Amino acid sequence: MIDYKLFYSPHYYADIGEGHVFPIKKFELARDILLAERTVTAGEIEEPHPARIEDLTLVHTEDYVNRLKSGTLEKREIRRLGLPWTESLVRRTFLAVSGTINAAQTALKTGVSSNLAGGTHHAFPDRGEGFCVLNDVAVAIRVLQREGLAKRFLIIDCDVHQGNGTASIFQNDDEVFTFSIHGEKNYPLFKEVSNLDIELPDGTTDTIYLETLNEALDRIFHHQPDIVFYLGGADPYVNDKLGRLSLSIEGLRQRDEMVLNYARSHSVPIVTTLSGGYAQDIRDTVEIHCNTIRAVKSVFGVQELSQPAR
Repeated sequence: MIDYKLFYSPHYYADIGEGHVFPIKKFELARDILLAERTVTAGEIEEPHPARIEDLTLVHTEDYVNRLKSGTLEKREIRRLGLPWTESLVRRTFLAVSGTINAAQTALKTGVSSNLAGGTHHAFPDRGEGFCVLNDVAVAIRVLQREGLAKRFLIIDCDVHQGNGTASIFQNDDEVFTFSIHGEKNYPLFKEVSNLDIELPDGTTDTIYLETLNEALDRIFHHQPDIVFYLGGADPYVNDKLGRLSLSIEGLRQRDEMVLNYARSHSVPIVTTLSGGYAQDIRDTVEIHCNTIRAVKSVFGVQELSQPAR
């Protein structure tokens, strides 16, 4: 049995307008399903407090953070971000970053923890991009470094889009190994250089994806991390509007289990975050995200309780 914590806030929802391609309701929907089926209990869910400015500026420029808070971003910055500025978006962003910080601190004690958000890997120190306002994983790593809680870090980024912001932030930090497995022809157009990038052709299916990931895990764990950050994006799914790969829901669950099993077998604490997901039917995105938490419970020895029919 593990002392598992899943970090979530009802304020992970933000007002970004009806019909936006980013499915902002997915966080609440995932929470509701996980509770209803008793995969997690109310006692396992913990609400983070907003991230502190001194934590955010370990990665992001003070100018950017201040203008983000005050709503004085330029129009071109908001276009690049892809989300409308609202006070609720700022609140949501600060909470989601803190959720990953809290999950990292918890995982170092218990072996695994999750943020039911996060994985905003397109954010750079001075700007947001691609629906990513602040880089939660980067901030969490800098906080752990500052506090002396861990020295070596591994980022396993399985979102369908390359983690360009994360790769750029850590390009000169030998203690952080960045790994991204993503669509070759997908966003961003101009990619940064991770420690290991694997680019997959359009239409890649379960078998090739899982074989490729399995081979990569052997290589990247040679970094001997003290902690792993896992971005379990739902967007490699075959019916994702922005994905271009062809993984099934079951294949994505096998991906989650593969990464989690690898971390557990190497006795390395792991933090899971959601990252992207834009399925034609939001229920598919939510199911994929729920599967990540179900996989955590299965791999780390917490049996899922009997589930009602859905």
